Amino acid sequence: MSSTARNFIETQLQRADVAIGGSRSWDLQVHNEALYGRVLSQGTLGLGESYMDGWWDAEALDLFLFKLINASIQDQFPRDLALIGSVLRSKLLNLQRLHVREVGERHYDIGNDLYAAMLDKRMIYSCGYWKDATTLDAAQEAKLDLICRKVGLQPGMRILDIGSGWGGFLQFAAERYGVSGVGITISKEQAALANARTAGLPVETRLMDYLELDGQFDRIISIGMFEHVGYKNYHAYFAKARALLVEDGLMLLHTIGGNQTTTHGDPWSEKYIFPNGMLPSIAQIGTATEKLFVMEDWHNFGADYDRTLMAWHANFVAAWPQLEASYGPRFYRMWRYYLNVFAALFRARHIGLWQVVLSPKGVPGGYASIR
Repeated sequence: MSSTARNFIETQLQRADVAIGGSRSWDLQVHNEALYGRVLSQGTLGLGESYMDGWWDAEALDLFLFKLINASIQDQFPRDLALIGSVLRSKLLNLQRLHVREVGERHYDIGNDLYAAMLDKRMIYSCGYWKDATTLDAAQEAKLDLICRKVGLQPGMRILDIGSGWGGFLQFAAERYGVSGVGITISKEQAALANARTAGLPVETRLMDYLELDGQFDRIISIGMFEHVGYKNYHAYFAKARALLVEDGLMLLHTIGGNQTTTHGDPWSEKYIFPNGMLPSIAQIGTATEKLFVMEDWHNFGADYDRTLMAWHANFVAAWPQLEASYGPRFYRMWRYYLNVFAALFRARHIGLWQVVLSPKGVPGGYASIR
């Protein structure tokens, strides 16, 4: 089994211009020969877990992963049990509604110290807009301002931020555009810090599920939350948003999206990073918004997420001496793998970052796209 597995893996790596034991920064350095059988039988879960266990390394982890993804070598692998299990669970269960708060507890609540060290000064945990920016802080401010301009924020408007994180967008919009608003999150740590950071502003963050909210809002924003909704709930999500939005309002959806329609997530990411997460496709969003919204604008700047993730990675590595005692060495490898594999996916353009502007009945005279 071991020689057969090694031969298969080596052949696939050659297609991606990666050598085992080579001298280039993206070449694979194997520390445990059991790696080959593990990856062949367990797929992406085996690759990620074996990295966490120290079975292999690559000097430039992002380049190694990019080369694998860009060459689509995963398509050559047999379906593994972890992937089959992910598919079956998503078909048989509605995991996102069965375990509404799980991703909050297992991902967003793991430690505000980690996120404060990794993110920009506003703690924006989504793709920056690097068009005219040279720093992470500037890229995130540019993204926040882009959103405000796309939905035409005006003083006195009341806005809703679905999945509002640590309150960064609400704070920015209230300070720069004179709006009031409500943010909702399922993360206790996010809600507490968001309310502390926005004290004195006409905004609040509530710890609640989006389906439980009532009221009317002039604008609705959702940044980096839709990836947790689940394909069985896409229509219900947009129906709820439509019910909360005034007739002449606008909604902006900021989400990672996949090039192909799927109904499940990646086994490694589901287990260690985003429980029950999955990426929508253009077709799924289109179907879910039918008879609810008019699509006014669709903007893809997914290449900017590569740069954002690598900036987060640099911050994380630099801050690790202060974080190590709280999180431990296996977490360090897990978190590095997470940031690098997502950067590689965006770099290979296998996934994108979309900002979609929606209106209930169409903007009279047409919507003017803003970049």
